[in-house]
Amino acid sequence: MNARIHADHWLTAWNSHDLDAIMACYADDVDFSAPTVVTRWGRPDGRLHGKDELRRHFARGLELAPDLSFIEEALLTNPSGYALLYQRDNGNRVLDVVELDEHHLATRVRAYYENAQH
Repeated sequence: MNARIHADHWLTAWNSHDLDAIMACYADDVDFSAPTVVTRWGRPDGRLHGKDELRRHFARGLELAPDLSFIEEALLTNPSGYALLYQRDNGNRVLDVVELDEHHLATRVRAYYENAQH
């Protein structure tokens, strides 16, 4: 699986609001960081560890934004993963920097938001 295929699966899962399909894109030991972790869970470092924490975070995000959708603006790749720039349904732009493991699952993700997001 290459970066394009992984990003396409990820976008389709989010736009379908399919939490199981979203989670299938991540490694069990995923290291995830985003400003939304600070606002939703009060973690100053913005980090979550493992799929269980990440699943709760994403489930909350889907609850908060029932009309959530993502539109890709750009995909940039490197040998270990990719950066995906996309726009949310609310107009906020986000850059996800994703490292893939040997099984082509997201093992490290850093999300950067143009504007504050809850």
